[in-house]
Amino acid sequence: MTDPAAVSSSPTPAALPLSASQKALVLAEALPYIRRFHGKTVVIKYGGNAMTDELLKRSFAHDVVLLRLVGINPVVVHGGGPQIEQLLARVGKKGEFVQGMRVTDAETMDIVEMVLAGQVNKEIVELINSAGGKAVGLTGQDGGLIRAHKMMVARQDNPAEKVDIGQVGEIESVDPSIIQTLTGNGFIPVIAPIGSGAQGETYNINADLVAGKIAEILKAEKLMLLTNTPGVLDKSGNLLTGLTARRIDELFADGTISGGMLPKISSALDAARGGVASVHIIDGRVDHCVLLEIMTDRGVGTMIRSR
Repeated sequence: MTDPAAVSSSPTPAALPLSASQKALVLAEALPYIRRFHGKTVVIKYGGNAMTDELLKRSFAHDVVLLRLVGINPVVVHGGGPQIEQLLARVGKKGEFVQGMRVTDAETMDIVEMVLAGQVNKEIVELINSAGGKAVGLTGQDGGLIRAHKMMVARQDNPAEKVDIGQVGEIESVDPSIIQTLTGNGFIPVIAPIGSGAQGETYNINADLVAGKIAEILKAEKLMLLTNTPGVLDKSGNLLTGLTARRIDELFADGTISGGMLPKISSALDAARGGVASVHIIDGRVDHCVLLEIMTDRGVGTMIRSR
């Protein structure tokens, strides 16, 4: 597929009913992509507005089920930032971030586990199952999927100095066998980004980093990161479509990429360098954005290439 083009930053309005001939044209356009990606794995990081807007939640579930039905293997990795913030506020805590990473003390870790594994994961599984799929919820702790150790973050004003941000994990290894067993039997894995340490510690891991590493280990055809912007924007707010490693380094250096976009772009670039065929940061506020990116000539975000 060619590099994606810019789209509106607001969700697509409800589509009008299609005529029979229009439906046939849609299917004809999708056919080459179905043939091209049949049997391939697509890792999708699900987050942002797509997780909170009811219409977008349903369209995402339908997109994932359709991919599975046409022979593509979707693997979903989800976040849950808004839901975590809501529960933190209810207990009188305010979320704190360092370079896009959530500071996670012991109490916050309990809330992260409760929200990600107990609430969000189960809701996504139910959405996909209700749409006709067969989803199975996991965390990185299940089957030894994700092993991690404590992450220390460098201070921006003094990179030699490291900041302890609590129970935040850096991925050591991923054992994909449980994912492969599920996809090989027609199931759709839905993964919460929680990992285990060598001594049984529990770590909160950035979902973008988990999605990127899983895509790399599975040798996925595509990694798709859903976000709340049209893609990667320059300082004037214009969409950047095709990005190379060199251009990304420039955007890091001049501060164009910062905050929550840092782990997203780092994950995308690592995955591209690690062998993932294409990496896309796409606008999760667009209805059926996953199908638009995979099954049509129209893109909805930024493509990242390793070189």
